Amino acid sequence: MRGPDGRLVSRIDPRRVDLAREFRAKPFGGHSVELQQILHLMRAGPIAGRHFLYITRPHREWTLARMSDTPPLRPILTGPVFDDLAAAEWHVFKLRWHELSGAALDLD
Repeated sequence: MRGPDGRLVSRIDPRRVDLAREFRAKPFGGHSVELQQILHLMRAGPIAGRHFLYITRPHREWTLARMSDTPPLRPILTGPVFDDLAAAEWHVFKLRWHELSGAALDLD
């Protein structure tokens, strides 16, 4: 993501909750350029330790997981379990937001 001066940044501005609201309203696409930059930042970087959704029942159930921190990298199912993909995506978004901004999202 680029800051106002055009330089790459590796943190999310916690004041930009407007972008979190945008994601919550439309988690599957049609995002603004600024939200796309945040999503790219959330998805870039090391895989070790990253939160993600693990499909436990195709098209029906997703479980929160975290990639192990040390090789061999493997998924560690941590829960909770979701039957709504939008709710699951929102949960992961909030976790990654907190990791990259240092602030929790309290928009529920």
